Amino acid sequence: MVVKQTILMIGLGLIGGSLAKRFRQSGDYYIIGYDRNQTTLTYALINHVIDETCEDLTDSAYQADIIILGTPITETIQYLQELDQMTFERDVIVSDVSSVKQPIADASDHLQNPRIQFIGGHPMAGSHKKGITAAKDHLFENAIYVLAPSRDCTEDAVKSLEHLLKETKSHIIRLEANEHDEMTGVISHFPHLIASALVQQAKKWGDTHAFIPQLAAGGFRDVTRIASGNPDLWQDIFYHNKEKLVQLLNDWIEEMEALKQMLEQDYKTALTAYLKQAKDYRDGLGAQEQGAIPSFYDLYVDIRDQTGAIATVANLLAAEKISITNIRILEIREGITGVLRLSVASKEEQLKSYKLLKQQGYDLMLDE
Repeated sequence: MVVKQTILMIGLGLIGGSLAKRFRQSGDYYIIGYDRNQTTLTYALINHVIDETCEDLTDSAYQADIIILGTPITETIQYLQELDQMTFERDVIVSDVSSVKQPIADASDHLQNPRIQFIGGHPMAGSHKKGITAAKDHLFENAIYVLAPSRDCTEDAVKSLEHLLKETKSHIIRLEANEHDEMTGVISHFPHLIASALVQQAKKWGDTHAFIPQLAAGGFRDVTRIASGNPDLWQDIFYHNKEKLVQLLNDWIEEMEALKQMLEQDYKTALTAYLKQAKDYRDGLGAQEQGAIPSFYDLYVDIRDQTGAIATVANLLAAEKISITNIRILEIREGITGVLRLSVASKEEQLKSYKLLKQQGYDLMLDE
């Protein structure tokens, strides 16, 4: 008889709930769930996200082989301090899911408990929804999952956690905490700040131009979508990565001053070169596979606003066994042709899709 490893999941929000759901469905692990919200715990148990609810955190921690902290950064640090005071009879792997790693690494460096093998973690996936009801067992498929092992962690412990995380079908990479925070600051945290600032600007101009809310569709909604994130969660992220964000804000202010000068001085050639450089870099993102990050190939399909329009396109590709890795409606208005952006996994599938849809009379464009 194979004895299942026990995982204690502390925090059953979107990320923690999705991890618990994935691990339990594998059939290889026994999942104990803990959350301060009793309604969340009840939902998780009834819907088979976990096997058992945690009645006493210390008792459940002693049962666990692996403990994952699916909590906000400040709470994660508090739980680490609480776990540090426990008397474990055997080694236990402890990880987290926080999107800022240096404060967690600093906290792990102060752990005195020799039984704790701490490995920082950050699954880089999410949803516009939140909470246990939004948990999906496939949430992390093809996403990047960053691990940042503590300085005293053994290689065996890291490999054991990597083996567990293979269940998520994510791409696992290892990074130092500081370099992780710099990169996520640039591509995730800072864009959220900018998106929120753009919305605030539009809101202020809305006092002058009443039609701004009606006009703020298409590109504006796309570029500011991330501003709809959970304010409490993002405040916690900004607070713990504030040094990186202040540096990025200073860089951004310099960038805007240079752009302002181009406009004021009518530097048309310089502005064109600036925009082209940005376009070329943006268009090249994901064009080639880099390490564990998968590349995607896009095509844009014009579709009419009519029932079944998207399903028809999807069914045509499915009949030829072409898998759509991502699908997005860029813009569609009542009675007007809209644009559907499809992503596939290979250049071959991109060209095959283009040829197939072209034969069916669709107007479309490849993202070269």
